[in-house]
Amino acid sequence: MSLATPELVIGLDFGLRRIGLAIGDSLTRSARPLAALSITGRDGPDTADWQRLGALIKQHAPNRLVVGCPYNVDGTEHALTGKARRFAQELGERYALPVELVDERYSSLEAEAALRERRGAGRRGRIDRGSIDSAAAAIILERWFS
Repeated sequence: MSLATPELVIGLDFGLRRIGLAIGDSLTRSARPLAALSITGRDGPDTADWQRLGALIKQHAPNRLVVGCPYNVDGTEHALTGKARRFAQELGERYALPVELVDERYSSLEAEAALRERRGAGRRGRIDRGSIDSAAAAIILERWFS
C-alpha cells in the first residue's frame, strides 16, 4: 500500500455474531480498536445493523474500509469467505467508499493473546468476544497498512 495523501481507514473483522471495528490512519500506520457491533441477523447484518454501521462511518468519515477475509490455515477458502466478500461488496455499494480485503488468518488468535498479555501485566477484567473482535480488526488494518 502506498498512498500519496494520508487517509483515515476503518477496519472490520466480519463475523456472523459481531463485527470487530478499528480505526487508523495511513500516516502513522497504526490502528486502535473501536466498540464491536453486535449483529442481529442470522447470516450477517440486518437493516438495524447497517444503520448503526452507517452512523459510525458518518461519524468518522473514513476514506476507505478494510475488511478481513477468512481463509483456512492452508490458504483455501473458509466457510465465511464468500459471506465476507459479499459484506465487503455491500459496504462499498452502500457507502460509496473503496473497500479492500485482507487475509485475516490468525488475527483473532493474535488479538486474544495480546489482550491476555496486557491483562497479565496488570489490567483487570474479563476479556469479552467483542474486545477480541475489535482488537483483531486493528490487526487486520495494520496488516493492510504494512
